[in-house]
Amino acid sequence: MSLHADAQRVLTAWSPPDPSQDALREQYLAHLEARQDAMWRSCHPDHLTASAIVIAEDASAVALTLHAKLGRWLQFGGHCEPEDTTVAGAAERETREESGIDSLRLDPTPLLLSRHEVPCGPERPAHHLDVQFLAVAPAEAPLAASEESTEVRWFALDDLPADTDATVRALSAAAARQLRDSPRRVPSSRNG
Repeated sequence: MSLHADAQRVLTAWSPPDPSQDALREQYLAHLEARQDAMWRSCHPDHLTASAIVIAEDASAVALTLHAKLGRWLQFGGHCEPEDTTVAGAAERETREESGIDSLRLDPTPLLLSRHEVPCGPERPAHHLDVQFLAVAPAEAPLAASEESTEVRWFALDDLPADTDATVRALSAAAARQLRDSPRRVPSSRNG
């Protein structure tokens, strides 16, 4: 199965938490239907991306990256690559690369979707159609910044940086709810 087909399968099967998320899901599916290159950064002006919010096993803290280009605290993630075979796998690869956490566990079911404007590609406005996942890691997991980050750090859920945007706050809150309400959804091992 191709990455494109996996994205269609995952989004078709996903049960969005509210009508606004369902509307985004329909937009993503329409984009996938219209564009065979929808998964690649070469698809302009919009393309799908994959990310994950890393939350501590006890739901007390989230790990965020201070994005070097954007200068904002964000979840880990980004563009899909040719070696990615699943959207969840792309999110997991990006998160491991950008956080330095090898011991994370990723829930393969999307948590939320986020369509946001980005300075990406030759056309403006351009958007990332981000498929966001939940990743769980030990609270003491050491972090290591990649070349895409100025800094990576653990933050208490109730003490995120003051300039953290509403989408990252909503993603963090959704991750904490998911972990508290359905802790068994997250695989118990890397290959789980």
